[in-house]
Order: sequence, then C-alpha cells, then structure tokens
Amino acid sequence: MKTKASEFDMAFDEGEDITGYLDIGKAQRPNYKTRRVNVDFPDWMIRALDRESRRLGVTRQALIKLWIAEQLDHRDAS
Repeated sequence: MKTKASEFDMAFDEGEDITGYLDIGKAQRPNYKTRRVNVDFPDWMIRALDRESRRLGVTRQALIKLWIAEQLDHRDAS
C-alpha cells in the first residue's frame, strides 16, 4: 500500500506536477518575513531613483530592494 509521502516522492522523482499534494495557502519562504522600515532620501535622490525605475520598468521600491540585495550579496561573496 502506497502512503501519501511515497506517492509524493514518486511523482516528484518522475517530474510530475506535485502541486496537488501541496497546501499553497500555507507556503512560506524561509527568511522572507518582511518588516517595514522608513528611510528619508533627499529630493534629488528620489528623482534619480524614479528615473532609473521608469527606465527599468520597475517600481521605486523594487529598485531599492534590488540594489540593496545586490550589495549584500556582493559583500557576502567577498
């Protein structure tokens, strides 16, 4: 008799769609809990951020998070 775990393992190993086995509503990404922070930027910097975010087609917040993540990854790799 197959258990749900063994069915899941076999489906995964065979490259089948396993999303039916998962409760996506309870899924969490490790180390991804968000916390709000407030940062004050000078006006010239906001304008520059907005120009760059428009050029890249992303939001200002996404651009700031991307740049900070790149810097942190770079420092971790050093």
